[in-house]
Amino acid sequence: MVEQRVPFIAGNWKMQQDHLQAIALVQKLAWTLKDADHDFEAVEVSVFPPFTDLRSVQTIVDADKYSIRYGSQDISEHDAGAFTGEISGAFLAKLGASYAIVGHSERREHHGETDATIGRKAAAAVRHGVVPVICVGETAEDLEQHGASAVPVQQLRDILAEVPAGDFVVAYEPVWAIGSGKAATPEQAQQVAEALRKTIAEVRDDEAAESTRILYGGSVKSANIAGFMREPDIDGALVGGASLDANEFAGIVRYRSHVGV
Repeated sequence: MVEQRVPFIAGNWKMQQDHLQAIALVQKLAWTLKDADHDFEAVEVSVFPPFTDLRSVQTIVDADKYSIRYGSQDISEHDAGAFTGEISGAFLAKLGASYAIVGHSERREHHGETDATIGRKAAAAVRHGVVPVICVGETAEDLEQHGASAVPVQQLRDILAEVPAGDFVVAYEPVWAIGSGKAATPEQAQQVAEALRKTIAEVRDDEAAESTRILYGGSVKSANIAGFMREPDIDGALVGGASLDANEFAGIVRYRSHVGV
């Protein structure tokens, strides 16, 4: 990866951990990284708890002055109004959330979210000073039918058409790798990340392409993270199940201590 892009390791807890469990997990992660003398300026760390945990995470992070950041797993495209069950970016900003995941494959699959919807959600995040983590990725069928990178590239192009200028993060998550235990190879992930960066340059400009962080997600572990981080266009990881284990997640965060990095 390019040195000016600060590596970013993000933990998506999905629908797991109540607010008490969230406090304990954040504390353990913070203590584990402190014991290892982790430099948060060198590798940024963020967790993405369920909405019900965010206030508790904010409180413990602020009270104990942790350098761990946090974000939401989704965001409404609407700022306010009669939208039962939706969460406004204004609310997230008041909670100190730095990020919001948009377009995760599970939202696409279970809630029918389209690229246009995801784009509007990303735009809402930008409006409120929350950085969207834009998820793109293909199924095994997409990969076989269209080849590597075609589907994620088109998804990103369509999403960014809805998003005004502002910072964003891109997370490439091959659907066939999520939760399967079978990660993409670093070479496969790099091929897609490179294509995504070229797309950002086309849709935005070269400066945006060079500064935007691109993450890989899909069965990331401490045992395989170093291989991904060696690739020039991969700037971090969006971690699922492994982020629920403080020791394992800390091992991913500390990828630079692994041999050969």
